[in-house]
Amino acid sequence: MSLPLEWLRKLPAAAALALAAVPCAAHVPSVQECREGSEFILHAAQARDAGATRAFFIGRLQDDLVAIRAFPRSLRWFAQDADDEALLTGAAEAVFDAPRRAALHQSAFLAECLERVEAARR
Repeated sequence: MSLPLEWLRKLPAAAALALAAVPCAAHVPSVQECREGSEFILHAAQARDAGATRAFFIGRLQDDLVAIRAFPRSLRWFAQDADDEALLTGAAEAVFDAPRRAALHQSAFLAECLERVEAARR
């Protein structure tokens, strides 16, 4: 018994739809990851204070995020998915776009990250 040709043509699309329907759990950072991420943002502000430009720092961050995607999620540090990348990138951009003391950027990131942890527990 063989499938009609029209069914064979629809098979790749059906497989793609089935895979798209599989839910992908968003990464919820741990408290330790939030602390480490906040240290990264602290260092970003310190780099800014030492003369690093926005273009240099954000460009390097984007390059690093691309490289990190080559590793399995379980081996990645903080940026395990697009939401993590957006949180980290947004905070790093704020370091340059709305400069404040380094410790204030750090605490703002930590608070936002810990809110994600709490929201996931609800």
